[in-house]
Amino acid sequence: MTDASTAKAYLHGLAARIDVLFAANAASLTKAADAVEATAKKDGLVYIFGTGHSHVLAEEAHYRAGGLALTVPILASATMLHEGAIASTAFERMTGIVRPIFDRYPIGANDVLLVVSNSGVNPAPVEAAQIGKERGATVIAITSETYSREAARGRTRLADVADIVLDNGAPSGDATIPVTGSELKVGPVSTSIGAALMNAVLAEVASRLQASGEDAPIYLSANMPGAAENNERLVARYRPRNVHL
Repeated sequence: MTDASTAKAYLHGLAARIDVLFAANAASLTKAADAVEATAKKDGLVYIFGTGHSHVLAEEAHYRAGGLALTVPILASATMLHEGAIASTAFERMTGIVRPIFDRYPIGANDVLLVVSNSGVNPAPVEAAQIGKERGATVIAITSETYSREAARGRTRLADVADIVLDNGAPSGDATIPVTGSELKVGPVSTSIGAALMNAVLAEVASRLQASGEDAPIYLSANMPGAAENNERLVARYRPRNVHL
């Protein structure tokens, strides 16, 4: 055994999981890209919601170098981690907490709602998807089919509600690496894989828009030449509809 062998095992395992994502999700990735492309051409928006660590994907897409400016994070401190991780876990398991959060966001029929939840069974993400469907949006889920089936125990899953499901392939419990001398595992994978799936869809849409003659709304990294002008133009276009810009 060499130094950093556990780190090596984690990274190789994560890379292997990402390597099979396209084959496992080819049809759903195409449907997701079709939905986002259609939304972009109607000047709609892609709203992104998750609770706990899943909310990180909403921030990953927001005002992101190389990302699309049509994305809008749905953020509420109660369901995030920075002001109370224990409380956020309790809140995401409460029914009825999502609707007042979503009242701030005018999601409609021209939009896509992306809901991220690894276990895919807590009330908050399931209700988010249901509200998205009520408002006529196309709902895309990023979740673990394996984990959510095991955890459901008769409950409605996010995957049951969403129009399109991207399976992150994460194992039940998320952690992947056994720890010598312990029954516990480390090395969660859902955030990395979820970000890869989401960015794959957005990259596909950007390429399609440019190929069809549309101007894909792509942010530049702030230190790149032309970034100020490019990003100011996009912010001026989307700030009136994105409360987080």
